[in-house]
Amino acid sequence: MFVHSLCLHLHLPSHSLKGKRGIVKSIIARARQDFNVSAAEVDLQDVPDEAVLAFATVTGDRSPGRHLLERLEDRIAEERPDVTIVAAEFEER
Repeated sequence: MFVHSLCLHLHLPSHSLKGKRGIVKSIIARARQDFNVSAAEVDLQDVPDEAVLAFATVTGDRSPGRHLLERLEDRIAEERPDVTIVAAEFEER
């Protein structure tokens, strides 16, 4: 069993926490729906124009989990050109 995680530091086009909440909820909902991953905002909750989101999946093989999270990162970049991915950190256990 392999646990894969992806932590994304994002720069958002938002000037209020309410605007940020809409963007973050949208990204998390799409990730859960399209990729069947666990997802949460894990840091910078009080900063209106930045967010740190974490995504996780469990697989029986090593490569499918990493590949799934790489596709998720690519999808976020494609579907949300207004959101900048500042950093991406993959981890496997």
